[in-house]
Amino acid sequence: MIRILFVSSRIEKINQYLAILNGSKFKLAAPADESHILDTVSIAAPDIVILDTLSTGFNFKNIVKKLKPYTENTVILLLTGNDFNDRELIKYANAFLQDDFSDEMILNTINMNLRTRESLERLSNTNKDLADSLYRLNALYSTSSQFAGTLDKKKLINFMIEGIDKALSFSLTCTLSFCTEEEPVLLINSLYELSDEILSALKLRTVYHYKALFEGKTLPYDLDINNLKVVKHIKYPANRFTFTLFQFDNMFAPVSLGDNFFGCVEIFKDAPFSAEDATCFQTIAQQVTLPLKSATLYQEIKETNLKLEKLERLKSEFISIVSHELRTPLTSIKNSLDILLSGRCGEVTEASDKFLSMAKRNVQRLSGIINDLLDLSKIEAGKMDFHFKNININSVIEYVKSALSVVAKEKGLSLLTEECENLPEIYADSQRLEQVLTNLVSNAIKFTPEGRSIIIKSRLMNAGDLIYNECFADIMKKLEGDCVVVSVQDEGIGIAEKDLLHVFDKFAQIENSLSRKVGGSGLGLPIAKQLLEAHNGAIWCDSKPDCGSTFYFAIPVEKVLAPAGTMLVR
Repeated sequence: MIRILFVSSRIEKINQYLAILNGSKFKLAAPADESHILDTVSIAAPDIVILDTLSTGFNFKNIVKKLKPYTENTVILLLTGNDFNDRELIKYANAFLQDDFSDEMILNTINMNLRTRESLERLSNTNKDLADSLYRLNALYSTSSQFAGTLDKKKLINFMIEGIDKALSFSLTCTLSFCTEEEPVLLINSLYELSDEILSALKLRTVYHYKALFEGKTLPYDLDINNLKVVKHIKYPANRFTFTLFQFDNMFAPVSLGDNFFGCVEIFKDAPFSAEDATCFQTIAQQVTLPLKSATLYQEIKETNLKLEKLERLKSEFISIVSHELRTPLTSIKNSLDILLSGRCGEVTEASDKFLSMAKRNVQRLSGIINDLLDLSKIEAGKMDFHFKNININSVIEYVKSALSVVAKEKGLSLLTEECENLPEIYADSQRLEQVLTNLVSNAIKFTPEGRSIIIKSRLMNAGDLIYNECFADIMKKLEGDCVVVSVQDEGIGIAEKDLLHVFDKFAQIENSLSRKVGGSGLGLPIAKQLLEAHNGAIWCDSKPDCGSTFYFAIPVEKVLAPAGTMLVR
């Protein structure tokens, strides 16, 4: 029913409009004075107001001003003559009716304005819906950005609750969280204070919802209202909710992803939720699950890393303690064997000499392994001593050749050198480089069959001209400028390409019959690698099975500083 208010003092016009507009579609009222006009409007706002400007006894400007609070969406039509020119009244009008309009013209004008009003209302509602949708999208985007910015589970749950509040303006939320504390906690965010009775009812409701989610399944946590911790956040504590709270519209959603259950959330609002509200609510509850899972995995990784660090520290301490404890008795055994072999305790028979020499060799081998363990422990703890000074690498090569020539000769091998003359000096610890080169040559002697040769070479090269397997790219990229390069080339068993990088792993030996036969601690190359890193240098190798191996190390010509955590002795 279209309500029309017709303001006129002309009886004939009132009767004319009554005849046109009173019927099943329209209901026309024609108050006699201004007080009656306001009474009529206050009861029910009209859809159309027609002001007969040709009638007398009314102050139309005053009427329009008084009607304004009640007629926000009302169409105002002015019934005028041909000479009407009241500009102040015109600004309130939506359209005009001429006094001489036919009945059909009057009806068409009214219907046209009604259609225009309906179109404007639809447009207004559409714009409002669009504005609401944009607001929700903005709230979802903002909440998603917050989720992506943290791996703190407590913050993630708070961001979820804040996002729901921004998008839906809840009266109260009950969030059961299994991930923010050591025990389950019920997070209550409420506009107003809650009585103990209401709080108990909310706890019971939450436990019921939780158990309903796992009906027929094993509960992640045995939960009841007596062991459920509650954390309240009250926005306006001066006011209190009553039990009418449970008459509010509400929505519920689990916060879970696959087998990962993080809790559940229920929201109450004193106004009905729309379908868009439900979609937004479910979206936020689902969005938080992936970052919660990531946060859980991150926490597990952190805890695992802490355990691994502790185990690594205990391992290093154990190796250090055991190595020191073994060194003392081995020294006594070695000294005793030296005395026995010297004949100072009596004549040594040929058979005795054989077994005593075998014992001495194994003591020396065990001492080498212990020394390797101690060196590795010192390097990893940053306590290795370095004595840096300007040296010529050829002096290191000559020392190692002199020390190992006898060992090579005993195995029927030729130990050769090709040293480049006039090499520039490097800033290094000669004793540590001797240890590196000794390890490389000793390995070459171990894995090279009898009757073949081992060659030690030195040369000056630019880092950009070095050739190496791509598996060493990360190791080599730190080398720049001119470098002194030392290589140890053998004719031994060789190494498969897939194993090249792993030869520098701790306790690693490439599996084949010869490697098992010669044994060893597997620490020589890892120690060499770390000693060279302390010189800002690099070590790599090139090999093929049954074609021998060549190990290289390079040290920059410019001076280098001792690494952090090492003791520099001048």
